Amino acid sequence: MFDPDDLAAIREAREEWEAETRGPTVDRFGEREETFETDTDGQEVDPVYTPADVADLDYDEELGFPGEEPYTRGVYSTMYRGRLWTMRQYAGMGTAAETNERFHYLLGEGQTGLSMAFDLPTQMGYDSDAGMAAGEVGKAGVAIDSLRDMETVFEGIPLDDVSTSMTINAPASVLLAMYIAVGDQQGVPRAELRGTIQNDVLKEYIARNTYIYPPEPSMRIITDIFEYCADEVPNFNTISISGYHVREAGSTAAQEIAFTLADGIAYVEAAREAGLDVDEFAPQLSFFFASYNNILEEVAKFRAARRLWAKIMDERFGAENPAAKQLKFHTQTAGSTLTAQQIENNVVRVAYQALAAVLGGTQSLHTNGKDEALSLPTEQSVRTALRTQQILAHESGVADTADPLGGSYYVESLTDDLEREAREIIAEVDDRGGMERAIESGWVQRQIQDVAYERQEEIDRGERVIVGVNEYTVEEDAQDADIEEVSEEQEQAQIEQLDAVREERDDEAVDAALAALREAAAADENLMPYIVDAVKAYATTGEICDAMRDVFGEHQPGAAM
Repeated sequence: MFDPDDLAAIREAREEWEAETRGPTVDRFGEREETFETDTDGQEVDPVYTPADVADLDYDEELGFPGEEPYTRGVYSTMYRGRLWTMRQYAGMGTAAETNERFHYLLGEGQTGLSMAFDLPTQMGYDSDAGMAAGEVGKAGVAIDSLRDMETVFEGIPLDDVSTSMTINAPASVLLAMYIAVGDQQGVPRAELRGTIQNDVLKEYIARNTYIYPPEPSMRIITDIFEYCADEVPNFNTISISGYHVREAGSTAAQEIAFTLADGIAYVEAAREAGLDVDEFAPQLSFFFASYNNILEEVAKFRAARRLWAKIMDERFGAENPAAKQLKFHTQTAGSTLTAQQIENNVVRVAYQALAAVLGGTQSLHTNGKDEALSLPTEQSVRTALRTQQILAHESGVADTADPLGGSYYVESLTDDLEREAREIIAEVDDRGGMERAIESGWVQRQIQDVAYERQEEIDRGERVIVGVNEYTVEEDAQDADIEEVSEEQEQAQIEQLDAVREERDDEAVDAALAALREAAAADENLMPYIVDAVKAYATTGEICDAMRDVFGEHQPGAAM
């Protein structure tokens, strides 16, 4: 706390500065805007911040030190002085063999973690030869039809040497089972497997729509994964509660915090109802945020989210294990900010967004390729994106001290504002019966859609400048861009490989494994051991998901949750 006399003197000096120094200058020359606001939340930004703006800040209660509650300044005491964030470039290149080649390339270029993108059929639990998969095989990422594909992806990559993140939700249990099976084949102890599955189904009902089952069985599968991994793969993060897609759908920074943490609350409540101990499973929870262009707002967002989650775990759930209160998160630079016009500008955008993530204390980071507004990134653009992180780590100096913007009057004020606004949104979610009910009613989706519409209107009116799009445009020569494409021949080759797997496997073993899975789904058993058995018998992704569809059904848009 600041001395009241000092604060009074600062406030008096501020008024004097406004009247005698700033006021006459503004009267004579004006300012660029009538008012200045934060990028997404529309909070007015003052011309200068002083100790008076953080007069109520209690250092011990609200900031503390890195590695200590409330973790505002970071979850680890040494932060990047101990080890740098994991540089985890997102990659999935049509076929398993191409993805394996890209992974080897990235590891050779100094990447320190792997991140898998899956094609839409895999994300929806379909095999590549399914009618619903036609024209989409390998387009948005790698096609994984069976354990054979996963074996190919990780050929020559020891799983005890890498950490792997998998952006997969509804079929997350199946892809995790395949990863465990590859680890078993390699002789890696399960306790040494490291990585993350996204596994955040609530966000799918809000923003992305790649769900399979209705919410209740989806939540059951998630809690089964929590329980299984706590025993079998304790160093694997069982969920990455994703604000990234909420933000990409159009939310404000405060909404990104609030809806992400509200999803987290729903998962913790579901796990507790299933009889799990919060101090045992919560350390395996992780989060996933976007990083946008307004650097200081983003830094404050990350700090506010970290502090608020620690308070939630303490106040709501009585967590005692410090690791259960630590919000550890992955960050991806904002794909929706990338432009097809003047794509070289995207390199700059990504660099600033990466800087914000590191200043905010991220545990891992993906930097987008400059050409991702057009296609899957080329090898050259992926290298530039990775070099962006490496330059930030080794040349910028921002990794040399923890929370370097801590104590900034503006950043601390903005951190408080964002936490307060996020708390108010979470309180409204609670009043509406919790996150599942708020999603079911469409309230969450409407909040995001309203902001997205308003922002687009601002862009269309020219009030929000997008460099190279609605301002500072140039005439660009039409030319063939160097982009990655997946051909019909590659799709057919994937289907032929799937046929070969079905020819070679033991059909009786597959049928028995799928029957056992259906039986377990209809009962109250943990599904993960049965899914692992089915995967090892080379049952396909679609067959395993269909076995659970037979019992759980499929979620229909607009249906009650």
